[in-house]
Amino acid sequence: MLWSKFRQSYLGEKTRALFPDLMVNQFKHLPLAILAVLWFRHPARRLKVIGVTGTDGKTTTATLIDDILVHWGKKAALISTVAAKIGQKEIDTGFHVTSPDAWKLQRLLRETVNQGFEYVVLEATSHGLVQNRFFGCHFKMGIVTNITHEHLDYHKTYADYLKAKAKLFDQVEAGVLNRDDQSFAFLKQKLKEKKIKIISYALKNKADFTPRNFPFKTPLLGDYNQYNCLAAAAATSFLGAPKNVIKEALADFPGVKGRLEEIKNRFGFRVFIDFASTANSLKNVLIALRKIVPAKGRLIAVFGSAGLRDVQKRGLMGEMAAKYADLMVLTAEDPRTEDVNQIIEQIAQGALKEGAQEGKTLFRVA
Repeated sequence: MLWSKFRQSYLGEKTRALFPDLMVNQFKHLPLAILAVLWFRHPARRLKVIGVTGTDGKTTTATLIDDILVHWGKKAALISTVAAKIGQKEIDTGFHVTSPDAWKLQRLLRETVNQGFEYVVLEATSHGLVQNRFFGCHFKMGIVTNITHEHLDYHKTYADYLKAKAKLFDQVEAGVLNRDDQSFAFLKQKLKEKKIKIISYALKNKADFTPRNFPFKTPLLGDYNQYNCLAAAAATSFLGAPKNVIKEALADFPGVKGRLEEIKNRFGFRVFIDFASTANSLKNVLIALRKIVPAKGRLIAVFGSAGLRDVQKRGLMGEMAAKYADLMVLTAEDPRTEDVNQIIEQIAQGALKEGAQEGKTLFRVA
């Protein structure tokens, strides 16, 4: 326990201070990735690899794409931050918040090749892209859900975070972009410079895929899931999936574990669990749930923020909860080596700024 804390809080920070990320990425992560590709005999060359990146919605969008491909009769595998699904086999990867390292990734890709799969849908995090974990993956296409405030503890600025996400498009045939997102103009220019085909989707602006020109039904709640469905539809349509197959898959989609997942109970109230780790995702979830709250009901948000991660987002999450929930309970969410009470205080400051009242609409349980 003591060694783990020392390694996380001292060695991790000191190592990053002594050896800049660029050096670590080029002299540690890249050589490992090259070795992994060679060791597992270039598995991606025999696959159609689809990459999905973004701040929020990556896992749901990647799972939707995989589900549509399966409905279409294709042999498709999924490697996300939740799990790796290869046919009927599901592997608890333990990644949860990031992409696998290059060695694990290439091993999983080799397994899909050995089992005769044609497609792999791969969730690509910004850390994984910058650290060259996807070297040798030969993405056929890349999809962006949205790029909002997150991971600035690592990337430092939004501009750097945006550039990290854009690395997904270094070698692709097509890019699927959210025309309503603030990242669209930058990514569109990048793809145009590389002469990569652009497929757009949107709810508000004109785009190749919108609810008007591609009407569909889904059991998923929230406008943000409309975006996820449109992104998946745009991607699979480019791959050749018939529109009727896409619409059937979207209508039958069972959802993703831990993504606005309802926990059934016998106590007379509804409970939903969602990963919502950013201000934007928390806002979207609360807006979606508000629509199903009974007239005399209340929307209660119980959440925290992980330690040793982007500090700036904590106050923003508090603001969103104060604005869109009736009351909030702030608690621990894997504080790691940080003081949980300090994390809660940082969230609370944002909530109080937005009008929350201690002991009335804001409660703390450390």
